[in-house]
Amino acid sequence: MNVDHLRRILEGVRSGAVEVEAALALLRDLPYEELGFAKLDHHRALRQGVPEVVFCPGKTTEQVVGIVEKLAARNRRVMATRASPEVFAAVQAAFPSAKYYQPARIIVVETGEAPPVPGRDEPYILVISGGTSDIPVAEEAAVTAELLGSRVERLYDVGVAGLHRLLDHRQVLFGARVNVVVAGMEGALASVVGGLVANPVIAVPTSVGYGASFEGLAALLTMLNSCAPGVAVVNIDNGF
Repeated sequence: MNVDHLRRILEGVRSGAVEVEAALALLRDLPYEELGFAKLDHHRALRQGVPEVVFCPGKTTEQVVGIVEKLAARNRRVMATRASPEVFAAVQAAFPSAKYYQPARIIVVETGEAPPVPGRDEPYILVISGGTSDIPVAEEAAVTAELLGSRVERLYDVGVAGLHRLLDHRQVLFGARVNVVVAGMEGALASVVGGLVANPVIAVPTSVGYGASFEGLAALLTMLNSCAPGVAVVNIDNGF
């Protein structure tokens, strides 16, 4: 249930094209729908502009498919994150047009016309990864931003072990409206980028690295302790 859908219902009631009881039936599950194992927040798109997104880990395949079916009945686009190929196969059986973005591990089900793709002259978000091993989390961030309507550029494997790789792309780095920096190990790349650019930096620590990286904790603490201004830090591996 998004703003446009709600507006059509209300305009239908005003014009007499939709009976009051029919409108009540359509609105009955606001703000949420009870499934027993889940309470679907159909009101979220009205509050935040984006419908509820399905986080797949910890759910059974049947639960994921059931939630996607209910969300798809009310939204033009449904997104599920951290989905395995097996979960995608089950969703695709119910929705043959479903798409799987790998390695982002994101499933997308479109039930209506897809929104227009931003043009090449639109401002862009730059997603940067320290290494190739960080790409799954970086792709989660990039695909999420694209699905939310942003133009995204990618700059991968430009970590601090070879800063010349980053500096060779100064123009795309400086031209971004936001830089999303995804890095594991010690996570120093976010500080480097934050010290170079004027635009906001969103730092995403990953669990990539050897023992002393403590599954991303070292990168998280480095990013939180950055001396560079304008760096905001999210949770470990949280590309979404």
